[in-house]
Amino acid sequence: MGRPAPRPLLLALLSLAVCRGRVVRVPAGTLVRVVGTELVIPCNVSDYDGPSEQNFDWSFSSSGSSFVELASTWEVGFPAQLYRERLQRGDILLRRTANDAVELHIKNVQPSDQGHYKCSTPSTDATVQGNYEDTVQVKVLADALVVGPSSRPPPGLSLREGEPFELRCIASTTSPLHTHLALRWELHRGPVHRSILALSHEGRFHPGPGYEQRYHSGDVRLDTVGSDAYRLSVARALSADQGSYRCVVSEWITEQGSWQEIQEKAVEVATVVIQPTALQLAVPRTVSVTEGKDLDLSCNITTDRVDDVRPEVTWYFKKTPDTSLLASHMLARLDRDSLLHSSPHVALSHVDTRSYHLLVRDVSKENSGYYLCLVALWAPGHNRSWHKVAEAMSAPSGVSVTWLEPEYQVYLNASKVPGFSDDPTELQCRVIDTKRLEAGVRLTVSWYYRMTRRNDDMVASELLAVMDGDWTLRYGERSKQRAQDGEFIFSKEHTDTFNFRIQRTTEEDRGNYYCVVSAWTRQRNNSWVKSKDVFSKPVNIFWASEDSVLVVKARQPKPFFAAGNTFEMTCKVSSKNIKSPRYSVLITAEKPVGDLSSPNETKYIISLDQDSVVKLENWTDASRVDGVVLEKVQEDEFRYRMYQTQVSDAGLYRCMVTAWSPIGGSLWREAATSLSNPIEIDFQTSGPIFNASVHSDTPSVTRGDLIKLFCIVTVEGAVLDPDDMAFDVSWFAVHSFGLDKAPILLSSLDRKGVVTTGQRDWKSTVSLERVSVLEFLLQVHGSEDQDFGNYYCSVTPWVRSPTGSWQREAEIHSRPIFITVKMDVLNAFKYPLLIGVGLSTVIGLLSCLIGYCSSHWCCKKEVGLGALSFLHVKF
Repeated sequence: MGRPAPRPLLLALLSLAVCRGRVVRVPAGTLVRVVGTELVIPCNVSDYDGPSEQNFDWSFSSSGSSFVELASTWEVGFPAQLYRERLQRGDILLRRTANDAVELHIKNVQPSDQGHYKCSTPSTDATVQGNYEDTVQVKVLADALVVGPSSRPPPGLSLREGEPFELRCIASTTSPLHTHLALRWELHRGPVHRSILALSHEGRFHPGPGYEQRYHSGDVRLDTVGSDAYRLSVARALSADQGSYRCVVSEWITEQGSWQEIQEKAVEVATVVIQPTALQLAVPRTVSVTEGKDLDLSCNITTDRVDDVRPEVTWYFKKTPDTSLLASHMLARLDRDSLLHSSPHVALSHVDTRSYHLLVRDVSKENSGYYLCLVALWAPGHNRSWHKVAEAMSAPSGVSVTWLEPEYQVYLNASKVPGFSDDPTELQCRVIDTKRLEAGVRLTVSWYYRMTRRNDDMVASELLAVMDGDWTLRYGERSKQRAQDGEFIFSKEHTDTFNFRIQRTTEEDRGNYYCVVSAWTRQRNNSWVKSKDVFSKPVNIFWASEDSVLVVKARQPKPFFAAGNTFEMTCKVSSKNIKSPRYSVLITAEKPVGDLSSPNETKYIISLDQDSVVKLENWTDASRVDGVVLEKVQEDEFRYRMYQTQVSDAGLYRCMVTAWSPIGGSLWREAATSLSNPIEIDFQTSGPIFNASVHSDTPSVTRGDLIKLFCIVTVEGAVLDPDDMAFDVSWFAVHSFGLDKAPILLSSLDRKGVVTTGQRDWKSTVSLERVSVLEFLLQVHGSEDQDFGNYYCSVTPWVRSPTGSWQREAEIHSRPIFITVKMDVLNAFKYPLLIGVGLSTVIGLLSCLIGYCSSHWCCKKEVGLGALSFLHVKF
């Protein structure tokens, strides 16, 4: 049957592959299989660098000469008609194991499958390098292996631990070839299969996992009986030996020096049931013993074993009644060799063959709990080995150690209760009505806090501090930081009195507090064990947290009538819900309504702090530095006086009072601040009205010229004597075309004639003088470019009152005048021109001098030589 041509697409893909040195391999030698078994032939390609997956073709020949297509990995119509049905059933299939490897599987091998199998790889290479096919021979033998149990049906054995048992199976073969048998005993317990002992085809014994020690000690053996029987012997049965036993036999043949397993058969031999060893323990259910006495507990053993078994007895102690050994403590153990393992205070005695006693001497409260007895039975095995045949745990034996515990009551009271926030709180926890407090008993305290709520919700208590039996104090999370900062203080004044103090009680500290006094007893190892807790009744720390109230009332005791008189104002303070207040006072002044000189401006005049320290705030009048006084009349009353009042003092005056509460030491906390009603100073006067203006005859000057500016004061209204008037005059300049920059003080003249000149960064100088009673002249000498800008004057009038005191009037400002400074062009070019002419003259003269010298010396020398030459020729 011809092989169909490959499809064009596949040919195109294969043509892309470049294979160099390809080698196809199948197993060497002859494969032998038994009818009914499975045949697996692997085939792989080495040194393949072609496509991702190599394709394979399998062919078969019964004689080795003419091959028939069997299977292919890439051609669906490749197999011959003879094998297509077996391929469809899955009896023949190809299984790819790698890109360059494949396996041929033939299930249920038949005699007709004996022959030669060829594995080849299709190729479109232009040249062939290596081999592209390989052949292997397969022999098919008839099934001649017989395996069976020694009896049918398989028996069921029921044994006790420690008893011996034997199992047999029969295996033989009538194969015409020289084959060898291998046998393996297996134990099945549910889904788990364990290999016990195996005899290989080479006659070697191999114990399974977990059976090595039993095999080497002779407890588990495998023997041959006659020519076809194999016996498994177990000298002493264990509980792990229960299950179904199976005999697995395999047949092996050697071909060209290598072994092949040609088939394997198994048979169920017997089911073994191991009856567990009966073991029961009896201990007393409850025992009560007085502290300081000995505790005696018995563990009685009952078992159905009568052979040579040895018990191992262990006593455990724990605080809970369950039988788990977690969180337990071993007290004593008597092993199977009668060796005792215990502590000085614990002993384990063997009263008779089935009774073991635990003795605990001088019991204390810490010995109260549950005791358990654990017994293991050990049976001897081969070669002096031992194996455990039974184990049992007794029910817990509850032991209570009674003692005469101390009796006492705990009383908690608040020796200091806060009335306000930041007040101290002090609690005292006392132990009263004490009875039976022995020398070996210590009392410690624990402090707790619980928040108070209006509803019935349960709130967990928070630990503030706890004292251990060795009097070590440990803080809770709530109090750790505040205790380190010294705000929480825990102390012990006497053996029966404990104190807790909060230096500054806060809103969060309000709630219930209670203490717990614990009694501790010293143990044999000098440790301390808590034996009793007594709780006090809670104490509620609470105060009404109402808002602080501060009221300040100002009044004017005497009517105010004219400038020059003394102004007096008193401020009365009242407070509510402020603890131990002290007051600080600040006197403020505001311009009256309608005064546009400095609207909405509040001026601080003088203050008095809570420690009665006086400070001048914005009062900067040097001539009246002692003109204001603020004093404390009473704890809640303050008085402000202003002497020799002036018209400029008109305005609204108030007292700003702040209440302070002490928070410990010299520290204060601001509680509230309040402002009093205003007291107005209003001067009803028909005095003169002053105006100021600026004039200059030289609004535009040349640089270096003198600038003259006049500040002229005019008076309207009442006519005043010139001796009753005085003026403070200040000149300012804004060096810009507009008034967008800050003014610069040029010079000032006070009413007493003292002149003060401002600091500037350029060379021009200024002078200020009084020309007449109402005129003041400012002169700028040696003007520069920087002196341009807007100039104005500020005037503060002073008027003598009928009482002879000088009253300062409101400050007035003139309108600005703009001054320009020009540059003199002629003078600007005069000096550069003169310098240029001078330099040119010097350079010309220097050039003439150099030319003359050169001509005088250099040219003269050349003429002399010519003359000499002429004379020489003539002669």
